[in-house]
Amino acid sequence: MKTYLILIFIVLMSALLIACSPQLSGTEASAATTPSTVETPIPTVPASVPMIELVDAGPAPEITNDTWINSDEPLTLDSQRGKVVLLEFWTFGCINCRRVIPYVRQWHDSYAGDNFQVISIHYPEFAYEREYDNVVEATQQFEIAYPVALDNEGRTWRAYSQRYWPTTYLIDKEGHIRYKHIGEFHEQSAAEAEAAIQTLLAEITTN
Repeated sequence: MKTYLILIFIVLMSALLIACSPQLSGTEASAATTPSTVETPIPTVPASVPMIELVDAGPAPEITNDTWINSDEPLTLDSQRGKVVLLEFWTFGCINCRRVIPYVRQWHDSYAGDNFQVISIHYPEFAYEREYDNVVEATQQFEIAYPVALDNEGRTWRAYSQRYWPTTYLIDKEGHIRYKHIGEFHEQSAAEAEAAIQTLLAEITTN
Protein backbone atom coordinates (compact mmCIF):
# COMPACT_ATOMS: atom_id res chain seq x y z
CA MET A 1 0.00 0.00 0.00
CA LYS A 2 2.79 2.39 0.93
CA THR A 3 4.56 1.71 -2.41
CA TYR A 4 1.33 2.40 -4.28
CA LEU A 5 0.87 5.77 -2.53
CA ILE A 6 4.47 6.72 -3.27
CA LEU A 7 3.99 5.96 -6.97
CA ILE A 8 0.81 8.07 -7.07
CA PHE A 9 2.70 10.93 -5.37
CA ILE A 10 5.55 10.77 -7.92
CA VAL A 11 3.10 10.78 -10.85
CA LEU A 12 1.22 13.79 -9.46
CA MET A 13 4.43 15.77 -8.83
CA SER A 14 5.68 15.03 -12.35
CA ALA A 15 2.43 16.27 -13.85
CA LEU A 16 2.61 19.41 -11.74
CA LEU A 17 6.19 20.16 -12.83
CA ILE A 18 5.31 19.69 -16.50
CA ALA A 19 2.30 22.01 -16.16
CA CYS A 20 4.47 24.75 -14.54
CA SER A 21 7.32 24.56 -17.07
CA PRO A 22 7.40 27.31 -19.78
CA GLN A 23 6.46 25.95 -23.18
CA LEU A 24 8.39 27.26 -26.21
CA SER A 25 6.87 27.54 -29.62
CA GLY A 26 8.94 26.38 -32.57
CA THR A 27 10.14 29.93 -33.22
CA GLU A 28 10.93 30.57 -29.55
CA ALA A 29 12.76 27.30 -29.19
CA SER A 30 14.89 28.12 -32.21
CA ALA A 31 15.64 31.59 -30.86
CA ALA A 32 16.62 30.11 -27.52
CA THR A 33 19.27 27.88 -29.07
CA THR A 34 20.41 29.97 -32.04
CA PRO A 35 22.55 33.09 -31.43
CA SER A 36 20.95 36.28 -32.71
CA THR A 37 22.62 38.03 -35.63
CA VAL A 38 21.86 41.41 -34.01
CA GLU A 39 24.65 41.99 -31.53
CA THR A 40 23.29 45.14 -29.86
CA PRO A 41 19.58 45.92 -29.34
CA ILE A 42 18.74 49.44 -30.49
CA PRO A 43 15.86 51.36 -28.93
CA THR A 44 13.49 53.25 -31.18
CA VAL A 45 14.83 56.71 -31.96
CA PRO A 46 12.75 59.28 -30.07
CA ALA A 47 11.03 61.97 -32.08
CA SER A 48 12.72 64.62 -29.94
CA VAL A 49 15.36 64.71 -27.22
CA PRO A 50 16.58 67.64 -25.07
CA MET A 51 19.14 69.92 -26.67
CA ILE A 52 22.56 69.89 -25.00
CA GLU A 53 25.53 72.26 -24.87
CA LEU A 54 28.44 71.13 -27.03
CA VAL A 55 32.01 72.41 -26.87
CA ASP A 56 33.70 73.54 -30.09
CA ALA A 57 36.95 71.56 -30.38
CA GLY A 58 38.04 73.38 -33.53
CA PRO A 59 38.15 72.50 -37.23
CA ALA A 60 38.02 68.78 -38.05
CA PRO A 61 41.00 67.45 -40.03
CA GLU A 62 40.18 66.67 -43.64
CA ILE A 63 39.58 63.13 -44.90
CA THR A 64 42.24 62.24 -47.49
CA ASN A 65 41.49 58.62 -48.42
CA ASP A 66 41.27 57.46 -52.03
CA THR A 67 39.62 54.03 -51.72
CA TRP A 68 35.97 53.88 -50.71
CA ILE A 69 33.11 51.43 -50.34
CA ASN A 70 29.47 52.52 -50.82
CA SER A 71 30.57 55.73 -52.54
CA ASP A 72 31.18 56.40 -56.22
CA GLU A 73 33.93 58.89 -55.39
CA PRO A 74 36.12 59.92 -52.45
CA LEU A 75 34.36 62.12 -49.92
CA THR A 76 35.80 65.09 -48.08
CA LEU A 77 34.50 67.10 -45.17
CA ASP A 78 34.69 70.18 -47.35
CA SER A 79 32.20 68.57 -49.76
CA GLN A 80 29.87 67.93 -46.81
CA ARG A 81 29.91 71.51 -45.53
CA GLY A 82 26.41 72.48 -44.43
CA LYS A 83 25.75 68.97 -43.10
CA VAL A 84 26.24 67.41 -39.70
CA VAL A 85 28.75 64.58 -40.20
CA LEU A 86 29.03 61.52 -37.98
CA LEU A 87 32.59 60.27 -38.45
CA GLU A 88 33.27 56.78 -37.14
CA PHE A 89 36.65 55.06 -36.81
CA TRP A 90 36.50 51.27 -36.70
CA THR A 91 37.96 47.98 -37.91
CA PHE A 92 35.79 44.97 -38.70
CA GLY A 93 37.68 42.49 -36.51
CA CYS A 94 37.08 44.54 -33.36
CA ILE A 95 34.15 43.20 -31.29
CA ASN A 96 33.59 46.62 -29.69
CA CYS A 97 33.33 48.15 -33.16
CA ARG A 98 30.77 45.54 -34.16
CA ARG A 99 28.62 46.50 -31.20
CA VAL A 100 28.67 50.16 -32.25
CA ILE A 101 27.57 49.47 -35.84
CA PRO A 102 23.85 48.99 -35.03
CA TYR A 103 23.74 52.43 -33.40
CA VAL A 104 25.51 54.11 -36.31
CA ARG A 105 23.29 52.27 -38.77
CA GLN A 106 20.19 53.40 -36.87
CA TRP A 107 21.31 57.04 -36.89
CA HIS A 108 22.08 56.80 -40.59
CA ASP A 109 18.63 55.35 -41.30
CA SER A 110 16.91 57.97 -39.15
CA TYR A 111 18.74 61.16 -40.14
CA ALA A 112 20.57 60.72 -43.46
CA GLY A 113 19.64 63.37 -45.96
CA ASP A 114 20.42 66.94 -46.89
CA ASN A 115 21.54 67.82 -43.35
CA PHE A 116 23.24 64.65 -42.06
CA GLN A 117 25.91 62.27 -43.36
CA VAL A 118 27.60 59.23 -41.83
CA ILE A 119 31.20 58.58 -42.93
CA SER A 120 33.08 55.52 -41.72
CA ILE A 121 36.87 55.34 -41.58
CA HIS A 122 38.16 51.76 -41.57
CA TYR A 123 41.66 51.62 -40.11
CA PRO A 124 42.94 48.01 -39.81
CA GLU A 125 44.61 46.54 -36.77
CA PHE A 126 45.67 43.23 -38.36
CA ALA A 127 46.87 42.24 -41.84
CA TYR A 128 43.67 40.45 -42.88
CA GLU A 129 41.70 43.63 -42.15
CA ARG A 130 43.71 45.46 -44.81
CA GLU A 131 42.23 43.38 -47.65
CA TYR A 132 39.65 45.26 -49.71
CA ASP A 133 37.48 42.19 -50.31
CA ASN A 134 37.42 41.38 -46.61
CA VAL A 135 36.21 44.88 -45.76
CA VAL A 136 33.54 44.68 -48.47
CA GLU A 137 32.37 41.35 -47.07
CA ALA A 138 32.20 42.87 -43.58
CA THR A 139 30.10 45.83 -44.77
CA GLN A 140 27.68 43.40 -46.38
CA GLN A 141 27.57 41.17 -43.30
CA PHE A 142 26.78 44.11 -41.02
CA GLU A 143 24.41 45.74 -43.54
CA ILE A 144 26.43 48.94 -43.75
CA ALA A 145 25.04 51.21 -46.46
CA TYR A 146 26.89 54.44 -45.61
CA PRO A 147 30.27 55.36 -47.17
CA VAL A 148 33.35 53.59 -45.82
CA ALA A 149 36.88 54.89 -46.45
CA LEU A 150 39.77 52.42 -46.39
CA ASP A 151 42.50 54.07 -44.33
CA ASN A 152 45.14 51.33 -44.62
CA GLU A 153 48.00 53.82 -44.45
CA GLY A 154 46.49 55.56 -41.43
CA ARG A 155 46.45 59.04 -42.93
CA THR A 156 43.08 60.06 -41.50
CA TRP A 157 43.70 58.03 -38.33
CA ARG A 158 46.86 60.03 -37.59
CA ALA A 159 45.29 63.33 -38.60
CA TYR A 160 42.80 62.84 -35.74
CA SER A 161 45.52 61.59 -33.35
CA GLN A 162 43.50 58.41 -33.04
CA ARG A 163 44.40 55.73 -30.49
CA TYR A 164 41.25 53.68 -29.96
CA TRP A 165 38.68 51.62 -31.89
CA PRO A 166 35.86 52.51 -32.03
CA THR A 167 35.75 56.30 -31.80
CA THR A 168 32.81 58.42 -32.96
CA TYR A 169 32.90 62.13 -33.79
CA LEU A 170 30.16 64.60 -34.63
CA ILE A 171 31.22 67.45 -36.90
CA ASP A 172 28.97 70.46 -37.23
CA LYS A 173 27.74 72.18 -40.40
CA GLU A 174 30.76 74.48 -40.41
CA GLY A 175 33.25 71.64 -40.16
CA HIS A 176 34.11 71.82 -36.45
CA ILE A 177 34.37 68.88 -34.05
CA ARG A 178 31.62 69.23 -31.45
CA TYR A 179 31.34 65.74 -29.94
CA LYS A 180 33.61 62.73 -29.39
CA HIS A 181 32.86 59.33 -27.91
CA ILE A 182 35.39 56.53 -27.39
CA GLY A 183 34.21 52.93 -27.11
CA GLU A 184 30.82 51.26 -27.21
CA PHE A 185 27.47 52.97 -26.75
CA HIS A 186 25.13 52.08 -23.92
CA GLU A 187 21.77 53.51 -22.93
CA GLN A 188 23.05 56.76 -21.42
CA SER A 189 25.84 57.45 -23.93
CA ALA A 190 23.56 56.62 -26.88
CA ALA A 191 20.97 59.08 -25.55
CA GLU A 192 23.70 61.71 -25.23
CA ALA A 193 24.84 61.10 -28.82
CA GLU A 194 21.21 61.30 -29.97
CA ALA A 195 20.84 64.66 -28.23
CA ALA A 196 24.10 65.89 -29.79
CA ILE A 197 22.94 64.93 -33.28
CA GLN A 198 19.63 66.75 -32.87
CA THR A 199 21.32 69.77 -31.30
CA LEU A 200 23.70 70.13 -34.24
CA LEU A 201 20.93 69.59 -36.78
CA ALA A 202 18.95 72.41 -35.17
CA GLU A 203 21.84 74.87 -35.26
CA ILE A 204 21.71 77.72 -37.74
CA THR A 205 24.99 78.27 -39.58
CA THR A 206 26.52 81.73 -39.74
CA ASN A 207 27.73 81.30 -43.32
